[in-house]
Amino acid sequence: MEKGEGIVPESVESSGGASLAPILPHGGRLIDRVLPAGTRAEAEARARDLPQISLNARAASDLECLATGVFSPLRGFMNRADYERVVHEMRLKNGLLWTLPITISVDEDGAARLAEGQEAALLGSDGNLLGLLSVEEIFAYDKREEACLVYGTEDTRHPGVEYLLRRGELLVAGPVSLVRRPSVPGFEDYYAIPAETRRRIKERGWRTVVGFQTRNPIHRSHEYIQKCALELMDGLLIHPLVGRTKLDDVPSEVRMRCYRALVERYFPKERVMLSVFPGAMRYAGPREAVFHALVRKNYGCTHFIVGRDPAGVGGFYQPYAARELFMRIPRGDLDITPLFFDEAFFCRRCDGMASTKTCPHGESERVALSGTRVRELLRHGGSLPEEFSRPEVAAVLQEWALGL
Repeated sequence: MEKGEGIVPESVESSGGASLAPILPHGGRLIDRVLPAGTRAEAEARARDLPQISLNARAASDLECLATGVFSPLRGFMNRADYERVVHEMRLKNGLLWTLPITISVDEDGAARLAEGQEAALLGSDGNLLGLLSVEEIFAYDKREEACLVYGTEDTRHPGVEYLLRRGELLVAGPVSLVRRPSVPGFEDYYAIPAETRRRIKERGWRTVVGFQTRNPIHRSHEYIQKCALELMDGLLIHPLVGRTKLDDVPSEVRMRCYRALVERYFPKERVMLSVFPGAMRYAGPREAVFHALVRKNYGCTHFIVGRDPAGVGGFYQPYAARELFMRIPRGDLDITPLFFDEAFFCRRCDGMASTKTCPHGESERVALSGTRVRELLRHGGSLPEEFSRPEVAAVLQEWALGL
């Protein structure tokens, strides 16, 4: 058994003294493909004579997530059998639920330098070595088919489709080893791999943990949903994505300042953990929402918040399509429990946060702004209403907007 690949979490003690095992990672074990410090020099020396594959930001974050257990049970970039079954059936070859292909591409010239059964050096955008790939297979794939089945469209206005169609024509499969993690400047104090996050959860004695995925600045509706979930849970993991997003999204460092301002002033610190998620956005709507739940299970979450149009973009998905997909998946296949929330808003008549489940008043009484509308207001010098955003969060966003 390889180092780290037999990790099964220990049990934790409940408040009543009975043993209660935490949720298992997806597939039953956390993967660890990070090279020990003592072997890195040898790997770097060996890499000088290997063919090279340059990684863009998304591929580099995928490498990191594969090696640190975020994408457990994957040990590397998918082979043809796993890739095709994931695209068509949302399953790995062994039948395990998995909704997004995790692949690395090369063009024909790049593939000509590779050989199955040999290694390749994986380089970052700065040319430095990030990891090694043991090449097991090189195969062609159908980009249009992947676009239709994974993203539900071939429209190049969809950022995931546009990225897919620009990729190389061949995919390279095989297990990876991480030599050096990509840097996370500004987020060092909030970065923790799944094994470390699980350790912190155990130390806090949390038996139930709800995860919240976000790529947008946090606002009052997010806060309301999180607090509703926290009423039922021992702990909340606010897990903002800081990997590659589309260019008009608010930068991750600005979003992180918003999360910190909110957590420091409006949440009980002993019941909330703020940590960054290094993955890249695909904008794959329902499939990506399930994917985000599965990887949060690897971090130790027992529950996952599913709101309106998670991982959606540009009106490509119906608002509650993700909920419908979650409900079609057998409970035992998913394991982590989704918590479904309708869109929340501030109701002037109710004088508080609400949703259509709790508020009888019409839309004219509601303050609800989309992420797109927020960006528009900020870029045109507008202010965010207090009913929409806490003043501390609004101040961070307005300071950022003034610098655009």
